[in-house]
Amino acid sequence: VFAVSSFLRVATGFDIGLSTKCVVIPKEMDMCHKIGYSEMRLPNLMGHTSMAEVILKSTTWQHLAHTDCHPHVRTFLCSLFAPVCLDTFIHPCRSMCAAVRDSCAPVLSCHGHPWPDSLDCDRFPADEDMCLASLTKEYKHLHKVLPKPACQTCPAVEEFFTHKRVLEVFCDSNFAVKVRLSKKRTVFGDQEYHIECQVEFITQGSLLPYETQSMIQKWLLINENCTQRMTPTHRPMVYLLVGNIEEGIILVNQVYRWQRRDSQLTLATQKWRYHKCL
Repeated sequence: VFAVSSFLRVATGFDIGLSTKCVVIPKEMDMCHKIGYSEMRLPNLMGHTSMAEVILKSTTWQHLAHTDCHPHVRTFLCSLFAPVCLDTFIHPCRSMCAAVRDSCAPVLSCHGHPWPDSLDCDRFPADEDMCLASLTKEYKHLHKVLPKPACQTCPAVEEFFTHKRVLEVFCDSNFAVKVRLSKKRTVFGDQEYHIECQVEFITQGSLLPYETQSMIQKWLLINENCTQRMTPTHRPMVYLLVGNIEEGIILVNQVYRWQRRDSQLTLATQKWRYHKCL
């Protein structure tokens, strides 16, 4: 999914105003929408010369951007694939590249891809030069830092259980989230997952329901191999994901297939409201 074949070219080789042009960021590049500007330079900083090439090569990164593996992953990628239409190219700083790489390389690794040589951070300018700097420290100060999903071994889908056993699992867990998964093929032939999350209950902790929902959605994107196993067909499937938050990492430990005829999960969720854990 994340294979990148393009070789990064430095901007100094372009004659601004003569060799480049301003074009509207295409709708297919949704990772670069709502980032503060609507037009981009072409050719871009990846050396892509046509919009068809930009769209094709950027789609390999859309999935990574949607995982929000770093607060600035979209800024970083879009500065290369869809650079802002100014009189000069503005590169990302080396520190921004390093920060994004350190957070997002494990996600690439989870999908079987190393951080590509084309995004070697040594290629980018130092922070004292004119470049896009990382604002991670300010971001952490202004925003609540949430637990992050981890790349993990896929938990087996539980087939045989009683509502009493499910209640025991709930007592040992931080969250339980009901998810509805479906998939479709994109125009490029990739699988695209539609994820609906409904937070049924959170047993402990200070996380808000929408925060848990967001984290589970990212977990499903990062652990795409698990998501693929849970969606063997294009028919929507419903699951209950149960897990813990340990040292700032969100881990899914149990997966239950939620079928309409399954009364045990329904009974467990009903009894949970009044259940006293030992």
